[in-house]
Amino acid sequence: MPAGNGRRVAVVAGRRTPFCRSGTALKDVRAVDLARFVARELLERTDLAGAEVDAVIFGQVVPSALVPNVAREVSLLPQFPKEIANAHDEIVSGHADVVLAGGVESLSDIPILASRRLADILVEASKAKSLGARLRAFSRIRPRDLVPVSPAIAEPSTGESMGQSAEKMAKENRISREAQDRWALRSHQLAARATDDGRLGGEVAPWFPPRPADPVVTSDNGIRRDTSLEQMAKLKPVFDRRYGSVTAANSSPLTDGASAVLLMSDAVAAVDPGWQLLQAPIFAVPQALDRAGIEWRDLGVIEVHEAFAAQVLSNIQGWAAKGWEINEDVINVMGGSIAIGHPFGATGARIVTTLANEMVRRDAQFGLLSICAQGGMGFAMVLERR
Repeated sequence: MPAGNGRRVAVVAGRRTPFCRSGTALKDVRAVDLARFVARELLERTDLAGAEVDAVIFGQVVPSALVPNVAREVSLLPQFPKEIANAHDEIVSGHADVVLAGGVESLSDIPILASRRLADILVEASKAKSLGARLRAFSRIRPRDLVPVSPAIAEPSTGESMGQSAEKMAKENRISREAQDRWALRSHQLAARATDDGRLGGEVAPWFPPRPADPVVTSDNGIRRDTSLEQMAKLKPVFDRRYGSVTAANSSPLTDGASAVLLMSDAVAAVDPGWQLLQAPIFAVPQALDRAGIEWRDLGVIEVHEAFAAQVLSNIQGWAAKGWEINEDVINVMGGSIAIGHPFGATGARIVTTLANEMVRRDAQFGLLSICAQGGMGFAMVLERR
């Protein structure tokens, strides 16, 4: 679709690694290596010379303390000119013609922090002028100070995790446990079907591990082919153990992976994080449709990020309340993040690639993607096939 100044942004191609549950096939791979790999694969897939790329955008939600700027590390690949740096909307502003955009996450390799008290003691010891002063500082360390601190995926403003917010949405919107489990089962079944017929596999660049003895990773490993509603019903709620309905089965798993595309235009909206954190897409989607000059009924394919089944069903409920006719036959037709996985920084580019490919297969003129995000943010984008 044309941007405000009339420039068009096209999604040319997309490529991703397999998405693997954290702690499994990609657990020993650094996020920066996944990001570099998928960038090289995308260049090779499109037969594009790195010198033709004007800017590189690469996101990561939980960065490594050792590699805080993954986009810069990707841009330093020998395929790219050294002048490339991060960019935002370079194409729309007229500053770039070709942008490689992507994201990566390695939730197997999250930074583990020292407690604040231990950090203070270590700083004090490092500044000590004598061995005695250093030993006195160390003598104040207690066992509780040695407990590591993992970064919490929680809202800074409310202290609530996304799972707690999804639980709240399920209660306030009266989304039943059965409805959530049915949506999650649908996601796994459709993702398994799309893997078997090659639609999802066409997006994936096989990962060849550095140790020749290790198996090549060719597909997403979070898809549960043998699950059922009966098995899902046995799982206990995670975030509200007494009255809750959000479980590991109807939530997206912690995932490792990377993805990249060549490139796009967007619409963003936000809600109060203390309200329904993941409900902003009900405001972002109308903005995107309005800017594109189309109606909901014009959409041939829709991709909705599945952080939680409760969130997807709440979003759909909100769109239905606007009088829009909801046709599930065009929504997440190859499953979604619940089955495929959700490496935080990589999911957006994965969904763009999936949507664009399915639009081609269905000969759809318009497609929509919708993503909820931390901070009560919602992202929506309309693609037009030309």
